[in-house]
Amino acid sequence: MSLPPLVEPADELTVDEVRRYSRHLIIPDVGMEGQKRLKNAKVLCVGAGGLGSPTLMYLAAAGVGTLGIIEFDEVDESNLQRQVIHSQADIGRSKAESAKDTVLGINPYTQVNLHEERLDSSNVMDIFAPYDLIVDGTDNFATRYLVNDACVLLNKPYVWGSIYRFDGQASVFWSEHGPCYRCLYPEPPPPGMVPSCAEGGVLGVLCASIGSIQVNEAIKLLAGIGEPLVGRLMIYDALEMTYRQVKVRKDPDCAICGPNATVTELIDYEAFCGVVSDEAQEAAAGSTITPKQLKEWMDDGEQLDVIDVREQNEYEIVSIPGARLIPKNEFLMGNALQDLPQDKKIVLHCKTGVRSAEVLAVLKNAGFADAVHVGGGVIGWVNQIEPEKPVY
Repeated sequence: MSLPPLVEPADELTVDEVRRYSRHLIIPDVGMEGQKRLKNAKVLCVGAGGLGSPTLMYLAAAGVGTLGIIEFDEVDESNLQRQVIHSQADIGRSKAESAKDTVLGINPYTQVNLHEERLDSSNVMDIFAPYDLIVDGTDNFATRYLVNDACVLLNKPYVWGSIYRFDGQASVFWSEHGPCYRCLYPEPPPPGMVPSCAEGGVLGVLCASIGSIQVNEAIKLLAGIGEPLVGRLMIYDALEMTYRQVKVRKDPDCAICGPNATVTELIDYEAFCGVVSDEAQEAAAGSTITPKQLKEWMDDGEQLDVIDVREQNEYEIVSIPGARLIPKNEFLMGNALQDLPQDKKIVLHCKTGVRSAEVLAVLKNAGFADAVHVGGGVIGWVNQIEPEKPVY
């Protein structure tokens, strides 16, 4: 559906701006009027990572007058494969500051507002309020539901994108004109069911593919041109090089945008999404050891069966000496239980401790009462025991 422009046009473009945006100005659908709207627009990008990189760079290049950046993380070497807004020289710097420098290098006429804090229920409404449009580039379910609910309550549209390995999705959610994110996904998946990009990986260039779709949708909304992806989900398969669309209808029983909404204010989104399941938390209580404790057990000759529950490709990057690989799914399917020893202490680990806690719950329920897992996982091991090894 066509929608009216989201913002009013600015009074004028300077001579320098006319020269800069001339290729936009000669497009009839954009023209002087559309470019003035972009100049007057205030867009907030949640995250300056994989999706945030192309989003911020192309919004700046397009002439969006004010860009907000929410980001509290620092640039890590593993980011550079896909987060092209940062460079080698930025490692260790604030991602927000790094992104700002790149944006201003692309377009010095863009005003950049930094919000260097973790987005949560206590600050989201105040941060979102001054902006016309939100672009969501987050990679976790708790923040996605937080962004959605805040936008519904503030009656703001937002452009959403998601990436994983070779697959991407994008849509526009605006409860006034169509469905919201909860209409598409009423409930988050069970904890640990959907791997994050840090666990499963992502093809770097996929960020550009989905991020450019998000920018395209943002420009259409701001200038009031074309037909935005409201009520449509765009699905991209990079391996097959296919795009397909799925219609998304407004859910009359939606918990936040339906006529009988049960969510009328912001909630605890970490609890709602269950970052770690209750069973895993219960299993890990009193059964979590540190990497240093594991090293001491190894040095003392304890009878241990150290099991890595990550995937094969992760195991090949870095592993704890002596650990054998049994991926998490083998435990969830029950295939691995029969091969576990009865005369050794079972020590589980993953990358950071989330997946191993989920597997620990499976083992506890199967009667392996003495099983433990390593808090901090292989990342903790590398940091504390073998700092010369790579991390990912």
